[in-house]
Amino acid sequence: MLNKFSIALLLIFGFVTTSFAQEDDEKEDKKALTETEKLNVEAKTVISDPIDPLSPARAAFYSAVLPGLGQAYNKKYWKIPIVYAGLGIGMYFYLDNDKEYNRYRDAYKRRLAGFEDDEFFGTVTDDGLREAQKTLRRNKEISLLVTIGIYALNIIDANVDAHLLQYNVDENLSFKPHYKINEFDNTGDLGLTVNFKF
Repeated sequence: MLNKFSIALLLIFGFVTTSFAQEDDEKEDKKALTETEKLNVEAKTVISDPIDPLSPARAAFYSAVLPGLGQAYNKKYWKIPIVYAGLGIGMYFYLDNDKEYNRYRDAYKRRLAGFEDDEFFGTVTDDGLREAQKTLRRNKEISLLVTIGIYALNIIDANVDAHLLQYNVDENLSFKPHYKINEFDNTGDLGLTVNFKF
């Protein structure tokens, strides 16, 4: 009987000591948790780069002076070959259409002067020469407009890219979808949340 009593006493003593040890562990966990929370608060301070309001204007000016220079200013070097390829293709078609237009115009002028030795004599009529000149002049003007448009797009791209490089995308700005159960009629509500933290 004494043996059973001592075993029961040992069990009760062991249970009490483990419960006190668990309370001490819980206190240490809470203390560690508050220290971790303090560290998280300190880690959320955001250091942002200063915004240069003249950067987009500077990039656009550089691209206007020399196409592709604004893209180099924005460190988007991969866009420079695209700019020059577009400008080069536009200028190629302009010069090619101009050369062909001059050939047909010179042949038409010679026919009006009474000569019959142009390169198109016998294959193209006078009306055909006039129509070819109209078509080639229109193509030449379109090529020039496309080239000017690509030059303008080069400037606009540099300006917009410089604006977007300074765009604020830190964690204080957030745009998140959310889903909420409506407690009134037990249906789901889908929406978007925009958060801005100061």
